[in-house]
Amino acid sequence: MPRVNGILETALYVSDLAAAERFYCSLFGFDTVLSDHRMRALRINPVQMLLLFARGKSTGGADTPRGHIPGHDGSGRLHMAFAIDEVDVAGWVQALGAHGVDVISDIRPEQGGRSLYFHDPDGHIIELATASIWDL
Repeated sequence: MPRVNGILETALYVSDLAAAERFYCSLFGFDTVLSDHRMRALRINPVQMLLLFARGKSTGGADTPRGHIPGHDGSGRLHMAFAIDEVDVAGWVQALGAHGVDVISDIRPEQGGRSLYFHDPDGHIIELATASIWDL
């Protein structure tokens, strides 16, 4: 069986592309590498991307010079977690506060580690988590 190397792209569906882009780029320092009427592609690190799609704008798919990207969409409050180092938890609590972002839950699992939960502008549940919450 061939091996999966990780998650390359994660997508969120948002009501205001510009506001979502500002939120993620300002808070996390992500770079926008692609921007059009239906999406923003933000570079998380050299091998991971966060894709922000305008709700309802990608249901028909997209034709590109290299082929067709099938349609997709999403609704409701979605969840995703960004990995952080244990030594940076306090710094993230401060950074979130400095950006006016309220931590809605601070979890300290029995096996160790920490998870900070907060909302993005669309109400999605975003988590900053240390790998040790999964015993990794």
